[in-house]
Amino acid sequence: MPITKGFRQLVDEANAQITTYSVEQVRARLDDPTVQIVDIRDVRELEREGTVPGCINAPRGMLEFWVDPASPYYKPVFGDEGREYILFCGAGWRSALAAKALKDMGMTNVAHIDGGFAEWVKQAAPVENYEAHRARRHPAK
Repeated sequence: MPITKGFRQLVDEANAQITTYSVEQVRARLDDPTVQIVDIRDVRELEREGTVPGCINAPRGMLEFWVDPASPYYKPVFGDEGREYILFCGAGWRSALAAKALKDMGMTNVAHIDGGFAEWVKQAAPVENYEAHRARRHPAK
């Protein structure tokens, strides 16, 4: 069966319906308590490349389940309606589709980073290595 709508068209359609921020715009808000940056990449990408300081990791395959309070996998970090959730992935494609999915679920406080982590690194924005990310997210007891 031939593909009638490719990934590029899906990403373009998503981008037309969601909020997109530049690296510079997000970088300026790193310390804003009303912003939660969400890395939707696979943990292997985080281990290899690092991540954005202060972000949380919500793998793309679990995102909808972690956001929905009716899901057995719900994560309360996504229940704060006073926060804006800014997603990113490697290049901005997965995060565009993910932001669109969350918007389709009813979230109005979701956006993504144009160009993803590749653009973040290209613009020399700060990066947290995986060990520091894990230590911050799971402090030793």
